[in-house]
Amino acid sequence: MRKQVFSAATACGLAVAAVGCAGGARYAGPDWRQDADSIFRALDLPTPTLARLGSGAPGPAHWAQRADYRIDATLDAENRTITATAHVTYTNNAPEPLTYLWLNLEQNLFNDDSIGGRLTRGVERFGNRDGFQGGYDIDSITHNGEPLELTVYDTLGRVELPEPIAPAGGVFEFDIAWSFPVPPYGSDRLAIEEVEQGTVFEIAQWFPAVAKYDDVHGWNTLPYIGQGEFYTDFGDYDVSITAPRDHIVVATGELANPSEVLTEEQMTRLAQARTGPETVVIRGADEVGDPASRPAGDGPLTWRFHAENVRTFAWASSDAFIWDAAQASTGTLIQSVYPKEGLPLWEHSTEYLRFSVEHYSEKWFGYPWPVATNVNGRVGGMEYPMIIFCRNRTSEQGLFGVTTHEIGHNWFPMTVSTDERRHAWMDEGFNTFINYYAFKEYFPDEPPRRGDPARFARFMTVDGQQPVETPADYLDRRLLGALEYAKTSAGLVLLREQILGPERFDRAFREYIRRWAFKSPRPADFFRSMEDSAGADLAWFWRGWFLETGALDQAVTRVKQAGDGDASITFRNLGRLVMPVVYDVVFEDGSAERRRLPVQAWATTDEWTVTLTPGRRVREVVIDPDEAFPDIDRSNNRARRHG
Repeated sequence: MRKQVFSAATACGLAVAAVGCAGGARYAGPDWRQDADSIFRALDLPTPTLARLGSGAPGPAHWAQRADYRIDATLDAENRTITATAHVTYTNNAPEPLTYLWLNLEQNLFNDDSIGGRLTRGVERFGNRDGFQGGYDIDSITHNGEPLELTVYDTLGRVELPEPIAPAGGVFEFDIAWSFPVPPYGSDRLAIEEVEQGTVFEIAQWFPAVAKYDDVHGWNTLPYIGQGEFYTDFGDYDVSITAPRDHIVVATGELANPSEVLTEEQMTRLAQARTGPETVVIRGADEVGDPASRPAGDGPLTWRFHAENVRTFAWASSDAFIWDAAQASTGTLIQSVYPKEGLPLWEHSTEYLRFSVEHYSEKWFGYPWPVATNVNGRVGGMEYPMIIFCRNRTSEQGLFGVTTHEIGHNWFPMTVSTDERRHAWMDEGFNTFINYYAFKEYFPDEPPRRGDPARFARFMTVDGQQPVETPADYLDRRLLGALEYAKTSAGLVLLREQILGPERFDRAFREYIRRWAFKSPRPADFFRSMEDSAGADLAWFWRGWFLETGALDQAVTRVKQAGDGDASITFRNLGRLVMPVVYDVVFEDGSAERRRLPVQAWATTDEWTVTLTPGRRVREVVIDPDEAFPDIDRSNNRARRHG
């Protein structure tokens, strides 16, 4: 864009594009609204519909599919396999009939011939790093006892239907039976860990699930490669898990048959835990391995769980679990299970989990389910409705950090159900943003790991930048954490603290959550909803921070003053990214005045001169004195007076 230079004095403030100035002067530069390169131009968003309104809210024609599951599963701990059957009830709320279904078959990632397996490079967090040969063995898929045709394509399966599923509420039911070997390390989603007193099984993304059909993409059939997580419909789950008698099982949902799988003493302790915030031990370290800590009898036990309005189901089972619990002020049962290798640190897990559930419920949106469980095993950190997997056994801050992060995902994307494979920043980044404030409240004297805009600035000069709005599986794997987690959270902290202000931001962000709870927003819905609720045009911010890769470099290049007369201060914006300029005018007597140049100053120029009448001598001007902005070069943020 051609450089335009003009001053605040001659341009009569910020409204320079078409506003008459004193003496009849009028700025006649290019119209930024027509400049295809302007960071301020309107975003190219999808046309609003009655399903997704221009306000960013879901409209009267909004719809979503539903998938309800009744599953019976058996864990063969000795052979490390799971065998299961499911009855699936699928409701088509779309306005068109469906002639086939797609299934997500995510366990098929775990073999060398899968897309994800062939893309795994060495010891990576995601993919099939151990070369495990697994995947589904699907024994049958039927409708009313009649077989259905299933064609498998890597981690997807297409099911041919005997007749179309009617629109606007049509229902199709089918049954499926399958088995698979549990991978020792399943792309940091599921895993097996051998510990001194037994084996910990963490099981997730383990059943053939109907893929998401929505109003934006139709069937969402991106393959499961490993780095991208999942995107599914809400539904109710009734799941029965048969496991060895000496195991404790925890899962998404409430335990429906405690009297069949717990001892009387454990039920008494669990009832006590529900009375208040103090952590109560349900099965202690000294009871692990003691037959008296399990119901008397022979053979396996079947644990039954019920969950409503969740987007998937996960569970964990172990003969080595210590178990404790407490009640949150939200009415939620908070519990943790862990082997003795987690001691003594994991004795604090339930406290950390309870604090996080209460903090997020009070600040953003109430936790919508009756249970929250933290599991310690081999999975580094992963989230599912009502249950999280956390490996950390090293430090209080480390365990708190992973716990508050993984349970934070029960807001994003378990409540606000985003498409994690296309828009990972809308769950990882939003969650890391809310984690920033939880960490600051719990550890007020320690800086959060991610979320500080100024600290993030050093990353913005690294080569190979990609936009935040890049699908997870197409990101350089070294950039996932920096972009989807750190950059997104730092951007939202910046938007809250420096651009909108906390009150204005919080009202808009809460409204976004309220509007899209148990629905599936897209980036355009978020952008529009925030602007609608906050009353602000933020196209420059969304484009600069999420859709492009520019950096911020603000400079003060000249400070001039004759005697005690008018002072002129010239600022330059040297990077593609734009932000308001917050600066201190420091006087010779040591006092200072905080001033602000609105971001709109950069709509038509990269240089702006401010004229002040301070009535005293200016010594220097300092940009961003609190170091709140992600400026990549602070050497040009200070200039002394000349003249």
